[in-house]
Amino acid sequence: MDTKWIAALPIVRAMAILGVILVHATSFASIEMTQSPFFYGYTWFNIFFKFGTPVFIMLSSLVLFYNYGKKEMGAGKLIVFYRNRLKYILLPYAVASVCYFLLVQVTVRHDRDWTEAWGSFGKELITGSAYTHLYFVFISLQFYVLFPLLLKICQRPAVSPWIIPAGFLIQWVFVLGNKYEFHIVEKGSISLSYMGMYALGAYIGLHYGRIQPWLDSVCNPGIDRYRVYRRWNALLWSGWVLASLSHVQIWYITRSTGYEFNSLGYEALWCVHTALSAVVLLQTGHLFVRKLPQRSLNVLNRLGQLSFGIYLLHPLWLAGYRKLAWHQGNELLYALYIASGYVLALALSWVVVSWSFKHISWAWIALGSPPTNSKKTEKAHQTGSSKQTLER
Repeated sequence: MDTKWIAALPIVRAMAILGVILVHATSFASIEMTQSPFFYGYTWFNIFFKFGTPVFIMLSSLVLFYNYGKKEMGAGKLIVFYRNRLKYILLPYAVASVCYFLLVQVTVRHDRDWTEAWGSFGKELITGSAYTHLYFVFISLQFYVLFPLLLKICQRPAVSPWIIPAGFLIQWVFVLGNKYEFHIVEKGSISLSYMGMYALGAYIGLHYGRIQPWLDSVCNPGIDRYRVYRRWNALLWSGWVLASLSHVQIWYITRSTGYEFNSLGYEALWCVHTALSAVVLLQTGHLFVRKLPQRSLNVLNRLGQLSFGIYLLHPLWLAGYRKLAWHQGNELLYALYIASGYVLALALSWVVVSWSFKHISWAWIALGSPPTNSKKTEKAHQTGSSKQTLER
């Protein structure tokens, strides 16, 4: 039997991709423009919106555990599961890796011998380092490999209440081990760095029916049955604001003065900031589904459905745009230059991905799973649920 479709999820994906592109669009400004009067603003946008990738990770876990949590994952389901991962995740990842490898080789590393280049590409492909943003897909693939085992463990009643603390414990054991023993430079390409977010998504996916009233409580806080959640919501949102602003502040101090705190401080603030952001965005998604006009919901839903393709494509436009330094060093023009780059990367990626799925039958090879029917989506938003499954 199909699980009900959670109407808020594509809305949360839309907010996550907006955050991801904003972080990438401000990446240079938040490091290089330390003498600019707008430097705090660049740092704020660059750090505050770092929730994007962790939220995508949490959503991936939520969807899988929501879909499969009440089922036995037999051989047939396992084959379908991995076939879909290979078709809609691994293949687009490989295509994107080749394309970005060629882009870097032609534009940046053109002095490197092609034999040497192809030799290094093999390592880049299996470590998610062909381009800066592809690590996300690489760690997702690691999670998919582990998912059947994790599902089996998390389905046990004795384990279920401890999923979230166990996930963050595993994550921090890895963090501490890496700081004092392993010294892995690209630890962000290892899924253990995000086990807390995977665990958060797993718990919400397995217990969504029980958690949904709390997620909905922000929509109508005055309704009697939701009043019990007021204190929890106040604690969540105030904690999120405090953690987010503290995360911004510690990076602003480091980037503006050069002073470095203990690395565990940055790690802890990032961890709390992104974990609370994931829950806040889930509540916000539920709020938007209930309160936003249908036209706005359709736009956000479309963006969320196309988010994987947009994620793969947007750095291409940013790389090209940065070659056009039309700001000429003027502070106000530079701020406009950064904002324009963000809008351009989002808009061009959205248009190209949407057009490709509409007109090219094999677009999924490079851009992932095609979007669902818009009329079905609109009906789902109007009813709050649908018999459509969360994934293909």
